[in-house]
Amino acid sequence: MKSQEMLICCLMLFLATECSHNRSKIHVNGGDKHQHPEGKLKTGKIQEKCLGPCLSTSNCSQPCAQHFRGEIGFTCHQNKWQKSTETCTSLSVETLFKDFNSALRLSVAAASIPLHVLDFRAPEPMNSVAQGIRRNCPIDFACIIDVVKSSETTSGNIAFIVELLRNISTDLSDNINREKMKSYSEVANHILDRAAISNWAFIPDKNTSSDFLQSMNLFARQLHVHDNSEDIVDELFIQAKAFRINNNTSEKKFNFSTSINNTTEGIIGMIEIPRQELWKLPPNASQAITIAFPTLGAILKEVHLQNASLPRPVNGLVFSVILPERLQQVLLTFEKINKSQNAKAQCVGWHSRKRSWDKNVCETTSEIMNKVKCQCNYTNMVMSFSILMSPTSINNKVLDYITCIGLSISIFSLILCLIIEATVWTRVVVTEISYMRHVCIVNIAVSLLIANVWFIINSKFHKKARDSNWCVVLTFFSHLFYLSLFFWMFFKALLIIYGILFVFHRMLKSRMMAIGFAIGYGCPLVIAGTTVAITVPEKGYMRPNACWLNWDNTKALLAFAIPALVIVAVNLVVVLVVAINTQRPSIGSSKSQDLAIIMRISKNVAILTPLLGLTWGFGIATLIEGTSPVFHIIFALLNAFQVCSKRKTCFYEL
Repeated sequence: MKSQEMLICCLMLFLATECSHNRSKIHVNGGDKHQHPEGKLKTGKIQEKCLGPCLSTSNCSQPCAQHFRGEIGFTCHQNKWQKSTETCTSLSVETLFKDFNSALRLSVAAASIPLHVLDFRAPEPMNSVAQGIRRNCPIDFACIIDVVKSSETTSGNIAFIVELLRNISTDLSDNINREKMKSYSEVANHILDRAAISNWAFIPDKNTSSDFLQSMNLFARQLHVHDNSEDIVDELFIQAKAFRINNNTSEKKFNFSTSINNTTEGIIGMIEIPRQELWKLPPNASQAITIAFPTLGAILKEVHLQNASLPRPVNGLVFSVILPERLQQVLLTFEKINKSQNAKAQCVGWHSRKRSWDKNVCETTSEIMNKVKCQCNYTNMVMSFSILMSPTSINNKVLDYITCIGLSISIFSLILCLIIEATVWTRVVVTEISYMRHVCIVNIAVSLLIANVWFIINSKFHKKARDSNWCVVLTFFSHLFYLSLFFWMFFKALLIIYGILFVFHRMLKSRMMAIGFAIGYGCPLVIAGTTVAITVPEKGYMRPNACWLNWDNTKALLAFAIPALVIVAVNLVVVLVVAINTQRPSIGSSKSQDLAIIMRISKNVAILTPLLGLTWGFGIATLIEGTSPVFHIIFALLNAFQVCSKRKTCFYEL
């Protein structure tokens, strides 16, 4: 009988040891991760509301479902109980190593204790996770993978796994090899599943997502790469690549393609280390490690965001970069996840100390279609990068209709104005001043007409032209002829000053024409040409999402805004001077005709100048981030219909 009991004990010892041994060798390969079914992860059945009346600002809590420890917090909002926090967890340090400790205890006790006396209860808590891992799986962390992956992704379990990863990254960061990195990423991949994203919001500690990213970066920094193999981790929600580099390495690029979910095509991204940065490295080999997270952007929370009313959604992969300390710049290419949004993208870096996105460490170099290129500064505090969407997206069909209808009427008015001028030209050009007055009218109409035509071409073809030199051409000519409009207005103001101050002096018509065309077209050509020459080499001439002057990076738009607003201010001063001088009695009746002409010019300038100034004043308001859409609509109305007044001016000046 005794021999039978010993045989049974030995058999159970063998089975327990084999199970634990096999468990420690289980890895999920690349094919398994793509077979992860939709909605497989569960959160358990819980009481979704509190008992009792729901009063404003009141809170309550309920215990978690069976087999879970912790509680669920609820807040009363609009007379309904809404879940606010959750700490339900089924994981603990004991459960991580339960099977291993059961097998160990069985092997020690089976030789002397009868089978019915063996105790299979969980052992006492260990001092640390590191102690258990060193004891049970010192080569890698495979001994905890099965327990973690079989757990439900409740908020409490997510918080526990983040703390687990943080402890590993601080206590077990020595001798990190490829196997440990894979096991570590496999554990992290479990809580990055799309089915777990919503549960991150109910973790009481709002810094958990930031702690997770910092732990991943800290652990990856200790990885030692011994060859030139790039692929380190290829999980569904984590991809990692590494490469040996030195000062002789050519320009290095890391390409990623990962799926956000199981139904859409992969989102691509690229990390590039410029050649001039690699020159900074010493001759001995260093290493570069890059990690791509497709779902982490939806999880990261900016706890200390000053203006919480403006959401800043991440619209691309989150890239972590671990580089040698001498390297300071990295180039990144992002593909937009949500391609339906028309708001411009903003390149940012995650500041681990501030726990928020920092826009000052990155610069948007180009935004073509759905791809955004960024140039970012790498530091120990900023190692992760992505793109944010602008908090305001002006995608209003009302603006499109206003612009389309307004420009159509404006073009018709300008053509009609030019026809009228051509019809009555010989009868209205009596003196030098009247001649130059109508020259100004014609050139203002021509400048606006050409500018509007270029605007229509720009709006129709800018999506195709942004990736070619045509965008530079469109922007240049739009800039040139819009400036010409204002400089011809400025020349009209000079005619007024000339007629008032130099009553008894007349300039030759040819000289006045030369001065007029030099101011009306020469000055805009110099300004537009200088702007192109300065900003095009730095790729800062055009906007990332339109063929128009850049504002965010080089402030090239100031090359239009400053001359236009200065001319508006000067013209208003001229109108005031005319108003004061015309109160004095005129000297001699022979000059009464010129005085009447000057008065007509002054009234024309007095009408057009405030209108143009008001238009571009609202235009500047639209540049301010977070501006109400009302300003955009007013700007579109004024800008589209401003030249309708030119048709009235033509009739008036006749």
